[in-house]
Amino acid sequence: MFNELARDDIFRIETARLWLRWPKRADAPQVAQFLASDAIASMTGRIPHPYPPGEADSYVLRTREGNLEGTALGLVMTPKRRPDEVIGAIGLGYGERKTALELGYWIGVPHWGQGYASEAVAAMIDAGFGLSDAEALVATIKPGNVASQKVLENNGFHATGLGERFMPARGGTFPVEGFRLDRAEWLARDLINKPAIPGWSAAANAT
Repeated sequence: MFNELARDDIFRIETARLWLRWPKRADAPQVAQFLASDAIASMTGRIPHPYPPGEADSYVLRTREGNLEGTALGLVMTPKRRPDEVIGAIGLGYGERKTALELGYWIGVPHWGQGYASEAVAAMIDAGFGLSDAEALVATIKPGNVASQKVLENNGFHATGLGERFMPARGGTFPVEGFRLDRAEWLARDLINKPAIPGWSAAANAT
């Protein structure tokens, strides 16, 4: 479960260029516009293509419910100077292994190649370990997704090998590459630039 700090919709994480905040109903049209792109959907296992009408509204509702219950932490990415402009989303949730949090994210195609994914992932790593008792963070990517591989490796994740995973949006089981970051590895890192979360310090809340 996530700490109560994250279970209030005023919660946000501030990075050098971004705010990561709870999604709201007004974000749905922007989310739908970005996720209409097969370039994003094809790299994920949960985003359907074509993107169905009303699915963005359902995403907002599901994400807010998970945040409120403390079973997940799903946030949208916005530029700090334009907090109502969604450019992507990122989330952590408990999968089959209740001791590990699964990381997932997407960035709108017009915003690719600007380092936003790495910036958001770095912040969510600290939030995941600082606001939960998870032993590890894990992620899977489509083989050949070099951009996501670099984002994960640059943030301390190590490869765990090839496997298979059922992808509901793709309607079958497909190969994936696994990555993992253990709490001990995170604690051992020299984390100088912490995300600014009011009332929270990753080091102080690590368990």
